[in-house]
Amino acid sequence: MAKPFLTADWKTLVMLNYRIDPQVLLPHVPPGTELDEFQGNHYVSMVGFRFLQTKVMGWSIPYHVNFDEVNLRFYIRRQAPEGWRRAVAFVKEIVPRWAIATIARRLYNENYVALPMRSTVVLPEGSSSGEATYRWKLGNTWQELGAKFEGEPQPLVADSEEAFITEHYWGYVTQRDRSLVEYEVKHPAWRVWKATSSWFQADIASLYGKEFVEALSQQPASAFVAEGSAISVSQADRLK
Repeated sequence: MAKPFLTADWKTLVMLNYRIDPQVLLPHVPPGTELDEFQGNHYVSMVGFRFLQTKVMGWSIPYHVNFDEVNLRFYIRRQAPEGWRRAVAFVKEIVPRWAIATIARRLYNENYVALPMRSTVVLPEGSSSGEATYRWKLGNTWQELGAKFEGEPQPLVADSEEAFITEHYWGYVTQRDRSLVEYEVKHPAWRVWKATSSWFQADIASLYGKEFVEALSQQPASAFVAEGSAISVSQADRLK
């Protein structure tokens, strides 16, 4: 079995999910894949989470072990011999370290950018509520997404929107020569908290383009926080 390219713990994932006109996403769909849908709707998700205990090819890189990430992603699928591989594709991913963004762009051609970031994560204890907020600085302005939640995280319900959003275990990325690379992300099913409130404050047009302003300016169709787990990311395979 091939050694994973990357291992880490992904923890406390704030996931704000917005319905979107599929025509907005079509220019971003990698070749050889198609948009995935849930009950006739297409979604983009704003996701903020903690990237912890990170290792690349089994090695920890000093000052790049624990950090935050915020990304805008959408949902695709590709036909494989065993059936459909359900996947995510990213519009943009924000991290705080230049080296992380550079490696991701060079090895995967993912649209990573490095910006100042900070976060606050408080998990529920007893009757108290929890809160997770992820912030990034664009120009001179701090922007953020976050959610409040309470109680114990619950197992995913089969065929629910939460299951659709979290259980896409492949990634596809268009390369500079218009070829396609594929990688697999392995993790157990996550438990989730339904958000009691959520927020997203950002210059959407500057971050993602004017075409995303309408969808991301609405209230999310759903908002939840995934507990997260250890994950592994395979090395990318170039598809013919």
